[in-house]
Amino acid sequence: MVGKYKVITLCGSTRFRDAFMEAQKRLTLDGNIVISVGLFGHSGDNEVWTEGTKEMLDDMHRRKIDMADEIFVINVGGYIGSSTRSEIEYATAAGKPVCYLESWEENHTV
Repeated sequence: MVGKYKVITLCGSTRFRDAFMEAQKRLTLDGNIVISVGLFGHSGDNEVWTEGTKEMLDDMHRRKIDMADEIFVINVGGYIGSSTRSEIEYATAAGKPVCYLESWEENHTV
């Protein structure tokens, strides 16, 4: 927590750019500090695919998980790829709660 605000890191496939943006907006309006991805490699940010960049971004994302109180998984259509699965495992090993978009939407007005 930072003050009274929970810190949440978003995880999920970068092919779901719109879902990331919507989750960031809704979680922020719910009173959370939201940390997201820096680039959307599967949605056109081709800089991700230059040598060494994806590895750097993956490491940076683990640091973002370290800073968070919990992670929020963007699992559109139930999809969780291998990178996201490893982030969930990393967060779980660190004792961080894991929430999922689809179950969150069931409990909130969309």
